Amino acid sequence: MQSATLLLRQINPSFLVAGRVTSQAFHPTPKDKDLLSAYDGDLIGAEAAWHHFTQEQGLKSSGVLAVTVSECLAEGVPARPDPELFTEHAVIDFTGKDKKAKKQIAGLLRDKAVARDWLYQPPSA
Repeated sequence: MQSATLLLRQINPSFLVAGRVTSQAFHPTPKDKDLLSAYDGDLIGAEAAWHHFTQEQGLKSSGVLAVTVSECLAEGVPARPDPELFTEHAVIDFTGKDKKAKKQIAGLLRDKAVARDWLYQPPSA
């Protein structure tokens, strides 16, 4: 992964409130063990990642937003490949951050992703 690599993040429908993406979309949950899942944009495109997530994994996503490796690093959360689950899997590492820092960083990453805009949204049903 390069500094400009896009880290594709699936946005769960519950992370949308009144049409706006909440910072929860970029905040690790306890099951994540401080490693926020993403897709390595050098290995897969946004639409293909969405299809993998929703059809092959059977999970819900309203679409795909992204941050870059360098944007994550600037906030103190390095990103790295994590191909154990599947080849294109990557993680954003929040290890060692306290609750307040995680919330703040998640908000900053969300802002960067929203400014970049949706990379993919499925057609309305």
